Amino acid sequence: MGKIIAIANQKGGVGKTTTSINLSAALAQRGKRILVIDIDPQGNCTSGFGIDKNEPENTAYELLLDDCTIKECILKTAYENLDLIPSNINLAAAEIELIGISRKEFILRDALDYVRDDYDFIIMDCPPSLNVLTVNAMTAADSVIVPIQCEYYALEGLSQLIHTINLVRERLNRKLDIEGIVFTMYDARTNLSAQVVENVKEHVEQHIYETIIPRNVRLAEAPSYGEPITAYDSRSSGAAAYLALADEILAESNGKSDTD
Repeated sequence: MGKIIAIANQKGGVGKTTTSINLSAALAQRGKRILVIDIDPQGNCTSGFGIDKNEPENTAYELLLDDCTIKECILKTAYENLDLIPSNINLAAAEIELIGISRKEFILRDALDYVRDDYDFIIMDCPPSLNVLTVNAMTAADSVIVPIQCEYYALEGLSQLIHTINLVRERLNRKLDIEGIVFTMYDARTNLSAQVVENVKEHVEQHIYETIIPRNVRLAEAPSYGEPITAYDSRSSGAAAYLALADEILAESNGKSDTD
């Protein structure tokens, strides 16, 4: 049964989509079967895999509105072991269209039951807000990975996000856990990045990954070419970091399954 992970932070510009794309690609490169679900109306995760977000007939929007089955909206990407449920701006209307729908928070969870056994990991790229789309993802997920940018306001909004995760756990999904916090856009040339890392470690009780994602030009360029960093520049520090993060997650998943 595949592990379902939501990549979430209501603060924009923290490397959430970058992490969704590149962690998924790194796990696929390690031989794991991956399904990526783009639940952000911006569709940047979709285009980050080289797919025209306006082209697919069935997307996350059609899935949530029950206009297609989950298998009808899964696309093969150009990368081995990696499938995608795409998204586009239509998804922005879903929140309004789902008003009054019973059990709307469980739509994604119920749909994933049909394909969960086909994958080792299902990774969901959430929008930068705590809306019905993010709640759907959290209700379906086993855990949440929270990317945090190494900048002054790194902790801003984190307590609200943790509060939301706790509410979802209490009311909708008792198994939901915070998988971990990953630092992104780390600049080794500045004291600020190191200070932010220490500050967050002092103030949060959640697990923090040892792997830190650097600020990297090649990593920033890759989405415009529709490629994950492991394909765009496999020798870059960004590629090495996401492969290291994938290895860390795999080691922890294996450790947890050994103790279950």
